[in-house]
Amino acid sequence: MWRTVVLFGISLAVLLALLKWAEYMFFTRDLALEAYIGVVGIFCTLLGAWIGWKLTRPKAGISTNTPVDEKEADTFTGENKFNLSPRELEVLQFIAKGFSYQEIADQLSVSLSTVKTHASNIFSKMDVQRRTQAVMLAQKTGLLPPTKG
Repeated sequence: MWRTVVLFGISLAVLLALLKWAEYMFFTRDLALEAYIGVVGIFCTLLGAWIGWKLTRPKAGISTNTPVDEKEADTFTGENKFNLSPRELEVLQFIAKGFSYQEIADQLSVSLSTVKTHASNIFSKMDVQRRTQAVMLAQKTGLLPPTKG
């Protein structure tokens, strides 16, 4: 987090220095009004694009923690005899990886209560009482890959 803040601060400082230089050149009449407006426009466009990119890209660890893509999901998930929804399967995969409900909620960008509801539905459909029982049953039936090591 601190790295992002420092990088953002340095970027803003550099862009502000560039903008001040363009403003100085405009006031000394070395720069035409159109060029000054162009520099300001480029500044705003680049800043907006960078902020948008930072806000919309996935977090660094999300690609390794998220469930596998559709092709791989078909190879990992056996017959879904418990009639779990795709989101419930996703939650079950996170549970199998040892994530807490709060971590799962953060990864899926949903509320904690939503994750608890999905987990409750999973337990009900699989007729188990605990997370460990759900994971073991899912692995036994081929719904999840067996744990390594």
